[in-house]
Amino acid sequence: MSKRDFYEILGVSKDVDKKELKKAYRKVAMKHHPDRNEGDKASEEKFKEASEAYEILSDEQKRGAYDRYGHAGVDPSQGGGHGHGGGGGGGFGDVFGDVFGDIFGGGGSGGRRGGPQRGSDLRYSMTLTLEEAVKGCEKKITIPAVVACAPCDGSGAKPGTKPKVCSTCAGQGQVRMQQGFFAVQQTCPSCRGQGTTIDSPCSSCHGRGVKEETKTLNVKVPGGVDTGDRIRLSGEGEAGGMGGPAGDLYVQMKVKDHAIFERDGHNLYCDVPISIVDAALGGELEVPTLDGRVKLKIPAETQSGRMFRLRGKGVTPIRASSPGDLMCRVQVETPVKLTEHQKKLLKEFHESLKGDKHSPQKTTWFAGVKKFFEEM
Repeated sequence: MSKRDFYEILGVSKDVDKKELKKAYRKVAMKHHPDRNEGDKASEEKFKEASEAYEILSDEQKRGAYDRYGHAGVDPSQGGGHGHGGGGGGGFGDVFGDVFGDIFGGGGSGGRRGGPQRGSDLRYSMTLTLEEAVKGCEKKITIPAVVACAPCDGSGAKPGTKPKVCSTCAGQGQVRMQQGFFAVQQTCPSCRGQGTTIDSPCSSCHGRGVKEETKTLNVKVPGGVDTGDRIRLSGEGEAGGMGGPAGDLYVQMKVKDHAIFERDGHNLYCDVPISIVDAALGGELEVPTLDGRVKLKIPAETQSGRMFRLRGKGVTPIRASSPGDLMCRVQVETPVKLTEHQKKLLKEFHESLKGDKHSPQKTTWFAGVKKFFEEM
């Protein structure tokens, strides 16, 4: 009985690419898989037929031989092969596992789990004052750590000995189980996925290769950092397994609220209280900056809430070369705890303010209120 054309079996054209070929095989294989068609010999034969077709057409050399010579080019029983090997050498289980490994958890050759493994990354939250964040500083931190065991150099084996390749999985960390047409890979029960076994464990770490302890690190914080910024300390994370490299430590910044300044990016903001007299007549007062005190001139007739800019007195972010500004927002204070004499003077002063020319904002506000009610 002559074999059917492989392209016809999978329902594809001869110029099909690998992606569409794999997609077509999955469709046919899932439809005719024996576990879905128990006792159906016809479906079982179609499944085998599709697996053989995919095995040949998914291999570039075998596909080339098939396209040139037909079945004779890939079937050793017909004297074929042409230097490319016979069809079906890998077995249908291998082919099915390669295509369906992402669904059934096995199939292909898989990645080796044994051997050195990189350690996990760790995170540490560091709290800074605004001054420390803006100017930079150096801080010591003490962290719990899992580090490589020194006596065995992280191997887990007694000094002078070495771990042995697991005889059960041959160092792969996984064992393959064939269940009908399913090929499933599972973690090796002997080495628990490490790929090696230890006959003489290290007495210091009891074969783990790592130990728990605390360590102190110096962290250099560059000037200009802000909440959310991170500093990476390479190799200061969790120790790797089986002598593998350590992970990294990420130090995340959190800047505390300041009693005077509020930061917004590269600018600083602060409220500056002034008296009614200074606001009305003008004056000069000292305001704080992170570099010391500076003088701020207040012009006459300054209203509460007015913003004054002190250029270059802000923050230089770590990704910028020029500093921001300090924005001073004046707040006119109402005098409190007045004496009777002071109250009398204020009343006399109030009586002297005849007309609306002395209160421009009040005049504008009342005009707006009047218009609002008229339009209701």
